[in-house]
Amino acid sequence: MKEGIRAEYNLDMYRKNHGGTASPFDAWLTLLGLKTFPLRMKKHAENAAAVAGYLDNHNSVEKVYYPGLASNQDHELAKKYMKNGYGGMVSFELKGGYEAGKSLINHVKLCTLAVSLGNVDTLIQHPASMTHAVMSPEARERTGITDGLVRISVGTEAVDDIIMDLEQALSYATIQYQ
Repeated sequence: MKEGIRAEYNLDMYRKNHGGTASPFDAWLTLLGLKTFPLRMKKHAENAAAVAGYLDNHNSVEKVYYPGLASNQDHELAKKYMKNGYGGMVSFELKGGYEAGKSLINHVKLCTLAVSLGNVDTLIQHPASMTHAVMSPEARERTGITDGLVRISVGTEAVDDIIMDLEQALSYATIQYQ
């Protein structure tokens, strides 16, 4: 292929495989979602802050990664730039490692086990046994994915229900792997 037509060819391939424009239904869904987006994001952030605070004080949890916590190493930077809340993503390290992580995700009832972390429902995953299970423990560790790491995309459900679900699931991890 000639160098001068490479970009054109790539654009043609993209249009062929993905389409040039969104369908009317996709456009309507996008507009519908945009109408409630600020409300949903506010609720995600509020719920995530409450969940992060709960986890930060739980005896089964080694460390919580959430920019809204004052204990987070980047909290001051986040406070400067994240004026409308700190988002809906919370990650944490369980003291019981791999087995505690598997136990937690196998005992949640409200939280949905999912590798995609974007929805109005609370989604949870244990990377070591799910998305990154094909990597060796040493390779995961080098990339910052420890055996006890759990990721949650905190949803818009009643926050007390989310915390109650985590509490009952964490009780299994606490009993078995501490």
